[in-house]
Amino acid sequence: MTTRRTGTRKEWLAERLELLEAEKELTRRSDELALRRQALPWVRVDKEYPFDTDEGSASLADLFRERSQLLVYHFMFGPEYTAGCPSCSMIADGFDGFAVHLANHDVMLWAVSRAPLAKLQNYKRRMGWTFPWASSSRNDFNSDFSVAFTEEEQRAGGIEYNYRRDGHAMDAKSAPEPVRQFAAMCGTDAPTYTRDRPGMSAFVFEGGAVYHTYSTYARGLDGLWGAYQWLDRAPLGRNEAGIWWRRHDEY
Repeated sequence: MTTRRTGTRKEWLAERLELLEAEKELTRRSDELALRRQALPWVRVDKEYPFDTDEGSASLADLFRERSQLLVYHFMFGPEYTAGCPSCSMIADGFDGFAVHLANHDVMLWAVSRAPLAKLQNYKRRMGWTFPWASSSRNDFNSDFSVAFTEEEQRAGGIEYNYRRDGHAMDAKSAPEPVRQFAAMCGTDAPTYTRDRPGMSAFVFEGGAVYHTYSTYARGLDGLWGAYQWLDRAPLGRNEAGIWWRRHDEY
């Protein structure tokens, strides 16, 4: 059993007020970082990127659906997977709730994965999701935005992810145990599983052109992982000793 301090309400309030000042400073700092994200230069995207969607073939511009802003969650679901990544699935469980609000605030939210559309549709039905999900199986979108890699790059240790170059070759034996667990949950092996990575990217449509404005990866996605925001405020915090979560229909 974890030993915790106890105290009086007066002692608790004194420490809570000190913590409140630190929380306010973090909020102000977060606001500043949001402004810096928005101040990044826009980079024009000239590739058409043919996607497969429930409504048929679509370009990157089509994904905006007449909005001026587009947010893409790079969902780990490679062509060889039999099911989506459990971590991405846990994050995506929150999408339906706020996607409608974003859509009515000039922002479209999509998930994009390399798996064929039929696999995405089947998994989407299984999870009970309704948010739009496009297949990038016919284009280079995932590789261009640093969330998909070839077997050759992987074997050579030539992967550049999260703005850093990973010089370590990946094979089934060298993969950490959590990665092997997730791979098995997706019906594949660790090297195949890790040829896809998570991330999110933001785009804007202006003057008839699409521009890339922002991307983040790995721990940069923590703020989008709703369950962790709640756990960080729970008495025992994240309280993790290995992988504890499952797809919501596997508990």
